[in-house]
Amino acid sequence: MEKYKRVFLIVLDSLGIGEAHDAEKFDDLGANTLAHICEKVGGLDVPCMEGMGLGNIGQFQGIHALKKQLAYTARLEEVSNGKDTMTGHWEMMGLHITKPFKTFTDTGFPQEFIDLFEAKTGRKCVGNYAESGTKILDDWGEHQIKTGDWIVYTSADSVFQIAANEEVIPLEELYKACEIAREIAMDDRWKVGRIIARPYIGKKKGEFVRTANRHDLALKPFGKTVLDSLKENKIEVIGIGKIPDIFVDQGITRKVKTVSNHDGMEKTIEIAKEEFTGLAFLNLVDFDAVYGHRRNPEGYGQAIVEFDQQLEQLLYHLNSDDLLMITADHGNDPTYKGTDHTRENVPLIIYSKSLQMPKHLGLQKSYAVIGATIADNFGVENPGIGTSLLDKII
Repeated sequence: MEKYKRVFLIVLDSLGIGEAHDAEKFDDLGANTLAHICEKVGGLDVPCMEGMGLGNIGQFQGIHALKKQLAYTARLEEVSNGKDTMTGHWEMMGLHITKPFKTFTDTGFPQEFIDLFEAKTGRKCVGNYAESGTKILDDWGEHQIKTGDWIVYTSADSVFQIAANEEVIPLEELYKACEIAREIAMDDRWKVGRIIARPYIGKKKGEFVRTANRHDLALKPFGKTVLDSLKENKIEVIGIGKIPDIFVDQGITRKVKTVSNHDGMEKTIEIAKEEFTGLAFLNLVDFDAVYGHRRNPEGYGQAIVEFDQQLEQLLYHLNSDDLLMITADHGNDPTYKGTDHTRENVPLIIYSKSLQMPKHLGLQKSYAVIGATIADNFGVENPGIGTSLLDKII
């Protein structure tokens, strides 16, 4: 019988807490997403997470270390080779990624790939270089309105992104083009982690705005995950936000679409009012996509404050036999060089109203302790890496 009937897992996408032991290999020495945001804004007021013990995980201006914390806390060290969304999330659920996903950051995609994509979709491509999602629209948005050409681009992540003005190219055609790109990119030469539809609206440079109709086509997990084990045992797995895309629906029993961090938390609060047994798994992507990649520490800081306020609402609806876990999937220090993710440790906060002796658990090897703990709680197989923390949570 499960110790906790419901587990809520919230991923604060990119909220790293300091350079990993191997940060030098990734050229990320000195990165610290949360600490540098706190410094930039003169401290953060996050009473809910502070009370849980966030200040005991590291030194963050304005977030105090407490002698008595309301939750268990830990620092998690990534063991997989990478610093992207899929690597982080897959490791959480037990997969150990030893071969990093392909990137085309410096060169753009090879002409052979582009030629195939153009031939199969019937439209030409412009762009094909690494750029931020807002800048690429200013570069090519007006051109697309005139010609109907695809805007394609990449980043430091393992992605092929296709931007299309919804008033020029129908969403259905954009999504079909993503399916075509995904098929082409199954070739080992070009096997990127994700193909991403990036629809937007607007008439001229400076006014283009991306819509909430983004859609990711990821590679399928290469092995069985904890999510699969839960689903096989008729335990509900509610994927909220981009979680279903990250796992290509594998192990997901129910999908909940979101349009923002705020919307994701609102929908999670509503789910907390429901009766179910299982996992509610939420990703809050705005931290990464809207603030981290765009190097906006002030906006990032405000988004953390807003999350903390909504977190208080969520706690109100949790029962004594619920478990809440808050973590991140990588770093994205908005004060650091470039616009890439950063190789960092991530926080882990574990909270339940029934906890008796919460404390800081120190550095834990692998994000996979999360999935292992969830599997242990529900008495299902952990098919991959990770050691459960369940016996430490009392």
